[in-house]
Amino acid sequence: MRHAKFGLHKNPTSYMLIMIMSIMGKRQVKNESALKEIRLPEEGELFGRVLKMLGGENVMIKCDDNVTRRGRIRGKLKRRVWIRDNDIVIIAPWDFKESERGDIVWRFTLPQVEWLKDNNHIAKDF
Repeated sequence: MRHAKFGLHKNPTSYMLIMIMSIMGKRQVKNESALKEIRLPEEGELFGRVLKMLGGENVMIKCDDNVTRRGRIRGKLKRRVWIRDNDIVIIAPWDFKESERGDIVWRFTLPQVEWLKDNNHIAKDF
């Protein structure tokens, strides 16, 4: 009777997979801002806004010290965090070519950006 419900009359393996999937359910994200703590820039790090995706792991970033740098998405973030245009990020300038290059170490979600603006960590028009 149960096999007819799913249309799997002949393949009990497929039926078992469907039963396991229905027991596990979907992973639910209740509130995006509750997923992570807000990280503030440490010494030597800056806030920045992504201006343009350059391809690969490189992006153009306008930092809060009014310098435009080419940022590199760190390997730790590369496949876990998707970075898009106009995202607010934390960038760590390199020791050499400090005014030209840097590593992206964090991306803020929209609720986190609102919190940063409300608490005067970044300018309202940043």
